[in-house]
Amino acid sequence: MAVGFAKPPVRACPCGSGLVLNQCCGPLHRGRLKAVTAEQLMRSRYAAYVLAEVEYLIATHPDDARTPVERRRELRLSCRQTQWHGLTVLDSEAGCSEDLEGTVRFEAVFSAGGQRHVLKEHSLFRRRDGAATGEWLYIRSLE
Repeated sequence: MAVGFAKPPVRACPCGSGLVLNQCCGPLHRGRLKAVTAEQLMRSRYAAYVLAEVEYLIATHPDDARTPVERRRELRLSCRQTQWHGLTVLDSEAGCSEDLEGTVRFEAVFSAGGQRHVLKEHSLFRRRDGAATGEWLYIRSLE
């Protein structure tokens, strides 16, 4: 095959779904699809941290305390300093396509500062504007 015409490499999605990135979280990161469930949004946000998809992280988490410029700077720094190793979804409650709210418990293994850590979180997700047609958003950790 001529140089420049090679197919891009197939990459597994970092969210652990078993699908390739372009069939899983990639379309969500690019805005071509929206998460259907709270768990799908949580998985796509994990993948966004792995891939440094800063704009997606900002778009899926409302934060009135900091400006978008501050958030971009903090997220870029975090993405450079953290290496993510894996995600395990432990449980999810509600958060289905017809729900307005849901929670997801997960563990994510990462390295930072030369040390390995496990992030354990019980996350709250809600639909934008409380509407059934609203996009799923990460709201906050419940723990």
